[in-house]
Amino acid sequence: MREIFKNLFLVVLLGCSLGMAERPVLEEGGKIQVVTSIPDLADFTARIGGDFVSVESLAKGVEDPHGVPIKPSFVPKLNRADILVVLGLQAEHSWLPALVDVARNPKILPGNEGLINCGLNIKPKQIPKSLLRREGDVHPLGNPHFNLDPVYAKVIAQTIADGLSKAFPEAKPHFQANAKKLQAHLDQKLIEWQELAAPLRGVKFVSYHQDTIYFAERFGLQEVAQIEIKPGIEPTQGHLVWLIDRMKEQQVSLILREPHYPERLPNWVAERTESKVAKFLIMVGGNPGVDTYEKLIEFNLHSIRNALSIP
Repeated sequence: MREIFKNLFLVVLLGCSLGMAERPVLEEGGKIQVVTSIPDLADFTARIGGDFVSVESLAKGVEDPHGVPIKPSFVPKLNRADILVVLGLQAEHSWLPALVDVARNPKILPGNEGLINCGLNIKPKQIPKSLLRREGDVHPLGNPHFNLDPVYAKVIAQTIADGLSKAFPEAKPHFQANAKKLQAHLDQKLIEWQELAAPLRGVKFVSYHQDTIYFAERFGLQEVAQIEIKPGIEPTQGHLVWLIDRMKEQQVSLILREPHYPERLPNWVAERTESKVAKFLIMVGGNPGVDTYEKLIEFNLHSIRNALSIP
């Protein structure tokens, strides 16, 4: 906690030294400076923007997207950004809004053309009925991990293309054409992924955190429970006893472990339930070599198949 406050103090000091950025003009040979919250959005923006954009993600694929470690270097990046692309649905609420305030860049403030919110065109799942603190780190607008659904990935691509087109209309034909190309590619890949997921339909599983619903429903898996008691609340002895009993009762054969959570507890539960543990990535870059969205989805499907010994 002390280290977090130290980093925040450095961020504020750096922010105070930065001036107001001027609105850019898209010139021949120039680059639109784009910052994204997570690597998935950087991957899509780079493909949609092409030679017009220079893109960098603040979060890394192995980090918790809800609690990205704050670095002083984030502030000048946000200050110089022409465009900020966020996942939305308050996925980044615990770390990014404060940085945007400190960066003092009016272009990327809410309501301005430089902010692209990819959650605006999503129909969210798991909207909480209660926002009481005892419910954990709930997301009032719904589960924000829609990037794991390839159908919503197409929506993300269109939202990015529309946002870039609005901010830089002179390059709109380029952005829209690239988005359509990416969407068509994802349509084709989805056919392959559904075939790959066919043996997984109906498989019951437990995850560490509540971040799998979009992926699970798209590919036919059945979510039973989480290792956490509530989002962001680590399990107690009593919860683990309940979880093990429920897994045995429901004949759960699979545990999904996200890379920013430790292996020990999922492995401990797996030993007592005769289930298998599969590494489950929630962002591009969550494993070496997984540097595109397609590789993210394929990694997860193969990881589950391998854990269940499906050839």
